[in-house]
Amino acid sequence: MTEFTPADSPADPPAVIALVRHGETDWNSARRIQGRTEVPLNETGRAQARATGELLAALDPSVTWHSVVSSPLGRAHETAAIIAQSLTLTPPTIDHAFIERDFGPAEGMDVAEAMDRWPGLVIPGAESLDVLADRTAREFERVLTTTPGSIIVAHGAMLRAGLARITNTEVPRILNGEIWLLRREVAGFSVERAGAPAELSPA
Repeated sequence: MTEFTPADSPADPPAVIALVRHGETDWNSARRIQGRTEVPLNETGRAQARATGELLAALDPSVTWHSVVSSPLGRAHETAAIIAQSLTLTPPTIDHAFIERDFGPAEGMDVAEAMDRWPGLVIPGAESLDVLADRTAREFERVLTTTPGSIIVAHGAMLRAGLARITNTEVPRILNGEIWLLRREVAGFSVERAGAPAELSPA
């Protein structure tokens, strides 16, 4: 397991990136494992993406968002494009480093069935949880260093594993459209849950 240690730069303000899970798909609502299978957003997912853009715009005014980066999978890229448009940013760039976990033979299965068959979702033929956590935490640190102010739109399992590894804290299930802020400070990395579309009050 790789340990992640922030750079010591007390003169600089904390670097921050936003981490966003893509909007809902039909497989999400049916509780089926998607992994790297292409499943498009549904209308609820598109509405969630618009709401996420509004949430990002309303966050701490001292934080300026410069760019949007997405996983290569269509559901993340469409979410990212909607967010970029709502924030009047340039269209998102695709970064293959942020692809979801390869769930191998579990892709397409009901979540409960897969968890019963493979406790802890330790699945033969799938990307291991340690590899997933290490590669994701490493990429978060890269973006914090090279392009702070980025919004990364990706996937639940990947985001959760990377956040848990880089901060050494437990991270709960991440909802569709949910936003987490990751900061690199002198004393270490800090993480903050910044909200989700499901929690917005109706107009």
